Order: sequence, then structure tokens, then C-alpha cells
Amino acid sequence: MQLTSIQRPRPVQVIAVTGGKGGVGKTSVSVNLATALAAAGRRVVLFDGDLGLANVDVFLGLTPKYTMAHVLAGERSLEEVILDAPQGFKVIPGASGIASLANMGAVEHLGLVQGFSALATQLDTLIVDTSAGLSNGVLQFSQAAQQVLVVVCDEPASMTDAYALVKVLSRSHGVRHFHVLANMIRHRGAGEALYRNLERVTSRFLDVVLEFAGEVPEDPCVRRAIRDQRTVLDSFPSSPASRAFKNLATVADKWPVPDAPRGNVEFFMERLVARREATLRVVR
Repeated sequence: MQLTSIQRPRPVQVIAVTGGKGGVGKTSVSVNLATALAAAGRRVVLFDGDLGLANVDVFLGLTPKYTMAHVLAGERSLEEVILDAPQGFKVIPGASGIASLANMGAVEHLGLVQGFSALATQLDTLIVDTSAGLSNGVLQFSQAAQQVLVVVCDEPASMTDAYALVKVLSRSHGVRHFHVLANMIRHRGAGEALYRNLERVTSRFLDVVLEFAGEVPEDPCVRRAIRDQRTVLDSFPSSPASRAFKNLATVADKWPVPDAPRGNVEFFMERLVARREATLRVVR
């Protein structure tokens, strides 16, 4: 199953890859989804949205000279910190030591909006690799994105934390639609069973819609690729996990881009700012 090449300009798709807890393989999903979309001709930017413990650059063996810390400090533009990954997509490295977006001021927000707006004509898909848990950054990135991809694995804590994430995003941030990806699945079909269990609970207690995005099998090639600081698609393109990530890219590429004032990255950042300003008004 392959994607077709881009034929005409289209609105930017913003996908937040998230999960209720750490250890579910969220960053691995992000970098491999970016790799698969880039291989199909999409212009992809992967933004490391973990502003506390950034690790996308480590996954890919990149050594950033500048990070989001320099952008937020006004020392560098967004264009100046972007890196070219060998897999054909661009990376915006996160910054360790920045607790959350809640600590950013109006000037920093304005800089981000302007910086991302300049990127809008240069990409088709923005993937935001969020941090784990229910931090302000996770919630803000997820509520601002057009698509939220929740990564789960076959562990009780993963499922309960994923439910908690969906609950908070739906009840407090107005997110009603989620895609669920089952990762590191040991037996074929077990991923859909996990999804059904989660969907059964959410449909009973929450006003949300869940869609199954597929499953990625447990594959030793993934661990080998991570040790080599490469994506599994790059190192082992025919492995079971690689085939699953290609299928995920095919599915994700067909997700509709919701109507928006401009349908671009500027809209995504403006939603971040709007959420921040609403929070400030409540606090005051």
C-alpha cells in the first residue's frame, strides 16, 4: 500500500501524537510516521513538543546547534533551528529545561505564531510529538491540533492513562475526536481488541468519537533501529513494524483537514495562544 505523490497544494494537516503515559513508543511512532509520509512525497515537519525532556534529535542521531529554547528567548528564528533529517523530513528540536507552554509570555507566543506562519507554505504535514502525561503542554498541543493520535500498548496503566487523557481533553478542552494506535502488539488482532476495550468505556462515559488507526507489532527491528539512532523504516523497510507504519501513513494521509480560517499552521498556533489567553483570564 503506497501513497501517491502530491498533485496540488492543500491545507496543512497538524497531527498531535500523544499518549497517557511514557513508554508506549510515542516518539518512535512520530519519527516513523514522518519518515513514511516523507517517503511518499509529503513535505513533513516533526516538532518535538516535549519542552522538558526533548528526545527526537536523539532518536535520529541529530546534534542541534540551536533549539526551541533559543526561539523562545528571541535569540534565533524558527527557520534557524530547523534540522534536515536524513529520512527526508525536517525537525524542530525541543528544548530541555522549559517546563511547559504555560510559562511562555505574550512576546514568545507571538514569535511562535509568526515563525510557524512562515512555514505554512513549505509543508503539508506538521507532526507534534508531545510529552507523556497530562501536562499543560500535552493538553495545549492536543487541543490545538487538527488530529489527535493516542498511542496505547497492552498494559493496564497505558489504557487507564489513555482514558484519563481522552477524558480531560474532551471535558476541559473541547476535543471530541481521537484516533487510537495500538503499539508493540504481540499478536495480530490484539491491537483492535485494545481499541475496542477503550472505545467501550469512552462511549459509556464520555461524549467522544474514537477511530482505530491500526496496530504496530512488537518487532525487534524497532529496538535495533533505535540503538542505531535511525527509524525502522530507514533501517529495515521490509520489517513487520515498517509495513505497519506505512499503513498508518496511508490512513493518516486520508484524514480530513477540518475547516479553519486559513487551514494552516498559523491557525494551529493561534489556537495555542487562544487557549493560553483563556487560561490567563480564568486565573485572574
